[in-house]
Amino acid sequence: MNKPPHVHTKPTRKEAEEAVRTLIAFTGDTPGRSGLTNTPDRVVRAFAEHYKGYDEDPAHFLQTTFDEISGYNNIVLLRDIPFYSHCEHHMAPFLGVAHIAYLPSHYVVGISKLARVVEMYAKRLQIQEKMTAQIAQAIETHLKPLGVAVMIEATHHCMLGRGVTKTGAQLITAHYTGVFQTDLAKQAEIRTLFLK
Repeated sequence: MNKPPHVHTKPTRKEAEEAVRTLIAFTGDTPGRSGLTNTPDRVVRAFAEHYKGYDEDPAHFLQTTFDEISGYNNIVLLRDIPFYSHCEHHMAPFLGVAHIAYLPSHYVVGISKLARVVEMYAKRLQIQEKMTAQIAQAIETHLKPLGVAVMIEATHHCMLGRGVTKTGAQLITAHYTGVFQTDLAKQAEIRTLFLK
């Protein structure tokens, strides 16, 4: 039985290092010269850190909740969560901040866990639009709130260092569920809070 195209066998560390040597040679440099001898090892270690989100599950971060909220029934908002990711089209960095809000139904989660969910999805090859939706959907699935709103503001190095080479451009994406999707007044309120 053939595996689906998205399922693969992970290369060995040795194969990954050899791939880096090939890319160095492709640039026109010499992989064996003294300044580049240890580069393949460093790049593979950096990749393990950059893409560690593939080994994590949002359920791990969102499973511990608190139901003693003394009747609190308003928005929970965590703003300006910094992140660093890589676009899946050029493997170039994009970085910025994420804002997360949710309207609890019965319980809340520790705020550091929201930041961990952002970090988990950022540590994968991404596009910002997909990352925005993934964060919102994870919170929706595991906390079952009345609504979730996620906004991301980011600068993309694929626009800075190649192609159109435009500095200062920022991409803003948003994803809403529940009351933030259906209640336009609530959506306007959260946008105002996100962009303060």
